[in-house]
Amino acid sequence: MAAGQGKRMADPSKPKVLYEIGGEPMLGHVLRLCIKCKADPIVCIIGYGRDAVKSFISERFTAISTAIQDQQFGTAHAVQQAKSQLGCFQGNVLILSGDVPLLTEKTANALIAEHRSRNAIATVLSVNLTNPTGYGRIIRDSAGNLSRIVEEKDATTDERKVTEINSGIYVFDATTLFSIIDKIDRKNAQGEYYLTDTFALLIAQGKQVAVATTNDPIEVSGVNTKDQLAVLEAEYRQRN
Repeated sequence: MAAGQGKRMADPSKPKVLYEIGGEPMLGHVLRLCIKCKADPIVCIIGYGRDAVKSFISERFTAISTAIQDQQFGTAHAVQQAKSQLGCFQGNVLILSGDVPLLTEKTANALIAEHRSRNAIATVLSVNLTNPTGYGRIIRDSAGNLSRIVEEKDATTDERKVTEINSGIYVFDATTLFSIIDKIDRKNAQGEYYLTDTFALLIAQGKQVAVATTNDPIEVSGVNTKDQLAVLEAEYRQRN
């Protein structure tokens, strides 16, 4: 998913995913991860500044297709735009965000392995944060199983105390994903189509869903401001 504008970045006219970490646009790091994980096909969902983003992709990569999200109505709406390329795909779909550049091959493969070992229809990657403000929360039932994922603006006071957060990184069975995504509505605080709502729908149908957890918050950190970009730049240099 790489369609966002990045209104809080230094230059809001520049597509957020083209801001650089370690001398390469964030999107480049994410697409190289897809290749390392042997994802095939790879579909990049673009929107804001699409010509610049598409030009970057075509210059640096081969065999990566694009889907257009003209207006940003949420993460489920973004994924819907890839239905023409992936609607008939048989297998698992790894969903990544173009502004999360430090996710490693090891963690991505661990997520995929957990999805397969649990024979799950959908799996989300989570992490525990000391300060989870701003993130969607992983809500578990009394047995410790995933109950639902709730965005912070829609969460209750008690739910906001939960420190296990949704990273926005997922694996789905493709057929199930594109059959259930049309059932999502926008009845929430942000008026968006949340991809996370698929989990509650699948659980209600008795489908197997799972949570894989990482212990490294930096790997799943996204960039929304120039300060966050600077933090990840420093982390990238230290780790490399």
